Amino acid sequence: MGDLTNSDYYAKNQGNDVSSNHEGGFGVSVMELRDLMELRGSEAVVKIQEEYGDMDGLCQRLKTSPTEGLTGDDLDKRKEVYGENLIPPKKPKTFLQLVWEALQDVTLIILEVAALISLGLSFYQPPGGDSGESCGTAAAGAEDEGEAEAGWIEGAAILLSVVCVVLVTAFNDWSKEKQFRGLQSRIEQEQKFQVVRGAQVIQLPVADIVVGDIAQIKYGDLLPADGVLIQGNDLKIDESSLTGESDHVKKDADKDPMLLSGTHVMEGSGRMLVTAVGVNSQTGIIFTLLGAGEPVEEEKKKEKVKKQDGAAAMEMQPLKSAEGGEMEEKEKKKANISKKEKSVLQGKLTKLAVQIGKAGLVMSAITVIILVLYFAVDNFVLQKRPWLTECTPIYVQYFVKFFIIGVTVLVVAVPEGLPLAVTISLAYSVKKMMKDNNLVRHLDACETMGNATAICSDKTGTLTTNRMTAVACYVGDVHYKEIPDPGALTAKSLDILVNAISLNSAYTTKILPATKEGGLPMQVGNKTECGLLGLVLDLKRDYQPIRNQIPEEKLYKVYTFNSARKSMSTVIKLSDGSFRMYSKGASEIVLKKCTKILNQEGEPRVFRPRDKDEMVKKVIEPMACDGLRTICVAYRDFPGDPEPLWDNENDILNELTAVCVVGIEDPVRPEVPDAIIRCQRAGITVRMVTGDNINTARAIAIKCGIIHPGEDFLCIDGKEFNRRIRNEKGEVEQERMDKVWPKLRVLARSSPTDKHTLVKGIIDSCLTDQRQVVAVTGDGTNDGPALKKADVGFAMGIAGTDVAKEASDIILTDDNFSSIVKAVMWGRNVYDSISKFLQFQLTVNVVAVIVAFTGACITQDSPLKAVQMLWVNLIMDTFASLALATEPPTEALLMRKPYGRNKPLISSTMTKNILGHGIYQLVIIFSLLFVGEQIFDIDSGRHAPLHSPPSEHYTIIFNTFVLMQLFNEINARKIHGERNVFDGIFRNPIFCSIVFGTFAIQIVIVQFGGKPFSCTPLDLEKWGWCTFLGLGELVWGQVIATIPNSKLRFLRGAGQLTKKNEMPGDEDMNEDNEEIDHAERELRRGQVLWFRGLNRIQTQIDVVNTFKSGSSYQGQLRRQSSTTSQNQDVTNVSSPSHVSLSNALSPTSPAGHSGRERIP
Repeated sequence: MGDLTNSDYYAKNQGNDVSSNHEGGFGVSVMELRDLMELRGSEAVVKIQEEYGDMDGLCQRLKTSPTEGLTGDDLDKRKEVYGENLIPPKKPKTFLQLVWEALQDVTLIILEVAALISLGLSFYQPPGGDSGESCGTAAAGAEDEGEAEAGWIEGAAILLSVVCVVLVTAFNDWSKEKQFRGLQSRIEQEQKFQVVRGAQVIQLPVADIVVGDIAQIKYGDLLPADGVLIQGNDLKIDESSLTGESDHVKKDADKDPMLLSGTHVMEGSGRMLVTAVGVNSQTGIIFTLLGAGEPVEEEKKKEKVKKQDGAAAMEMQPLKSAEGGEMEEKEKKKANISKKEKSVLQGKLTKLAVQIGKAGLVMSAITVIILVLYFAVDNFVLQKRPWLTECTPIYVQYFVKFFIIGVTVLVVAVPEGLPLAVTISLAYSVKKMMKDNNLVRHLDACETMGNATAICSDKTGTLTTNRMTAVACYVGDVHYKEIPDPGALTAKSLDILVNAISLNSAYTTKILPATKEGGLPMQVGNKTECGLLGLVLDLKRDYQPIRNQIPEEKLYKVYTFNSARKSMSTVIKLSDGSFRMYSKGASEIVLKKCTKILNQEGEPRVFRPRDKDEMVKKVIEPMACDGLRTICVAYRDFPGDPEPLWDNENDILNELTAVCVVGIEDPVRPEVPDAIIRCQRAGITVRMVTGDNINTARAIAIKCGIIHPGEDFLCIDGKEFNRRIRNEKGEVEQERMDKVWPKLRVLARSSPTDKHTLVKGIIDSCLTDQRQVVAVTGDGTNDGPALKKADVGFAMGIAGTDVAKEASDIILTDDNFSSIVKAVMWGRNVYDSISKFLQFQLTVNVVAVIVAFTGACITQDSPLKAVQMLWVNLIMDTFASLALATEPPTEALLMRKPYGRNKPLISSTMTKNILGHGIYQLVIIFSLLFVGEQIFDIDSGRHAPLHSPPSEHYTIIFNTFVLMQLFNEINARKIHGERNVFDGIFRNPIFCSIVFGTFAIQIVIVQFGGKPFSCTPLDLEKWGWCTFLGLGELVWGQVIATIPNSKLRFLRGAGQLTKKNEMPGDEDMNEDNEEIDHAERELRRGQVLWFRGLNRIQTQIDVVNTFKSGSSYQGQLRRQSSTTSQNQDVTNVSSPSHVSLSNALSPTSPAGHSGRERIP
């Protein structure tokens, strides 16, 4: 049947055509297919037989051929009838929604209210003309030259600046959202799948798959759509993402052919007929049930919760666990706990922001109280004035003015630019990292990478080129150091060898001619198999005719490669009815199972244990010491009658006849040794974890520079590793682990569990005072757990399976180790950028708050007006975060050790800079405030009455203040006490343009800002003085750099500002989560609870409604959602009134305590 063309196939089967009564001319409707996909196991098989006869019948109704696939001429029609293979994303927030969210900021709301009151009162004229006198100092000067008409300007200007701040914030959020969507779509486009169309196997983007396609599935795939298995070899699927059952499910075309989207192929291979795509697939149905758009949403929520600390962001948290895309089962939840933990930087920043915010609140409250008291005492006690009703509005205007000053102090004190700086810095880095071949899936991974202390790397493909070539072999009792001439081998040995390699490898593995002139041939599929197929071609034979003779469906039985077997075997039926099995695998494992070996004539001879030992010594070890991977090829013949019990694997895979041992070379990538030296210089330990033989691994590790002869290090294999770290009961003990990991450099013949155990052991270790931050690279399905457990998981973009990519944080698009070093550099750069911004921002904060506070207390009026403060706030926050967060990284970043988790965010050098510059600025400002009028010979601006015109005196103070900030921004570019602050300044055009831009705008504000900005134009001389005082910042910066930190003892304590109750060492994850939520809890607690409550109810109503209308899917989903919501209700109780409810649901929480303690 394989050789019928599509048209013959249809013609032959037109007899039972039922398409006339179905949509689009296909013989089966969307709903029928949906119902079919909800059946499992034998039910499904029975249903297919009853409805369609057999699989061919179903193919025929869908107008496709099981061997040749679709012809490709009715694709649009199929998309129309059965839908496209994508789940429509939720609509992005509109710009207006983002503006509305930005307006929710508490400080902005307070400012708006104050401005509106100020506006309203400025239009109010007190009755009676002479009341001015009787209201005392309050009204003096208020009526000068119609200035009262200008009273509205301050209120309006504050509103205008609020609008500016809101628009800037909203625009930032909008561009962040846009970038993130771009990134997500790029990740989606990169996911391709193998499909048969017109008898050709092609790679298609997942979104282009349609119902009726024949998809080829293999080990490591993430299934992109629902389908029915047509033919499978030893196929096992992990369906835990849908059913929560962690055992792998065996799939068989006759017993359980149903394959579901979103599940992972853990073993084997096969072909499936696609029956449901997009919203009609099982994953799609769950998404629509939960009203989620797509995994992007979940991802974005994580992003947002991390990025801004607003209530709007918090409201998304409770949904995180309920809506986790493909609801992850408990095991994954455990793995996720560590991911949810805030990244190092965010934990420190949130804490800092809360501390500064509190201080600002206290300062602003004191300012307002002092101003009001002073005014009241001055007017009503000292001057004994009565409170006149007609004067009330004027008094109120004063109080509003005081209130505005108070709020301004608060606005300047609260560093709302922090989240912005983090976001800009991360977004900028992520964009640039794309160019360095790092595709970042989780934003915070980029910053965590800067703190990495250990990298556990795979060997194949990461440290090596992943271009396998056979360079040596042992055939017919002869050890060839290079590939022999085909004439040197007997025809019999050659035939068996060529057949064994050609048939016993995945048919998807091929060697294609080079794409460009003089290039190397392209290797497609499993690289080790490519190396073996290359050997066939080197022996002047071709594998394709042999495969055409025995196509994949005629292979009798396939034992696919997995990490337990470490070998692959294929059984074929010979023409005389007997069977032959070909095997290949790791040489020491396959040789153990051999009892015979082919001699020089190609005849089998006995292969005794002592021959094996000799062979290991003389052939395998020398090959391995040259860094070659050794593969043994063997075969075994079985009689046709009685047929062997194929499921009895131990008996079948035994008594083999060895044909040949091949040494395959995978050369080290040329740039790797240098990258590893850079890592070691940067204080990062590189460990190699590989499935290869220990000698091969050691040879490669020496070539890479992971180990240097003469050093004290450990190179062990998985067996020895487990023996050292487990106790008598076989449990891993942390103390034993702590004896092993510090010296371990190479772990060979390791299983995926060993890798996971090692990563977990290093992360949980308390040996060092800093908790280790571990990065892991992986490409295989089995690396998933280790990638998830690590602080940063790198998946390979080219060789990586979908499962590995799903579990990772960063995808290396070129599979190259040196890209990881770039990631470290970017990560450190993010951390430094934020420290630079903090150093700058805190200096401005300290100075502005003290100036406003003391100025208000001594002169009853802040020297810096509300609108001016908002402008300063804009320079500090938005512009400075843009300028300082976009500094490009330098090689110098790799010259220092990682900061680690417990190092305070503000180092002693930074504290010295902040205090030093703060003192300089305060001295200048106070000198100008109290003796400025004498120095410049101008009128004093102190004690000015309400609504008086702006004074030259205060304009000079404002101008000098802003210019000092500008020059201090240049100082802030260096945080480690370097002298040359201009170093590399022209490499950052953004920084230069922002500094010059701010300067230009400042000139405009002072010269033409007039009343709204409380400014008076200054002449050139005064401008000269202002600029001179600003430039003094750079000189003063040099003075500060000269003072050694050791002289300033008190700084050590100051730098610890953020260290209080910093994560102790993650002894207990829960304690840790409490710790981190602590700071967030301080923020907007009431709002958070309210949003969470609302959201919880909303989700529950949605789910209930859907269940009412629901499908036969209910039972399964209900079981799941109840476990999810139970777990979630205990951890995220929305409000105290819910505690009883969650206790009723969850048997675990004792008398409501656990619930109550976790109220966020």
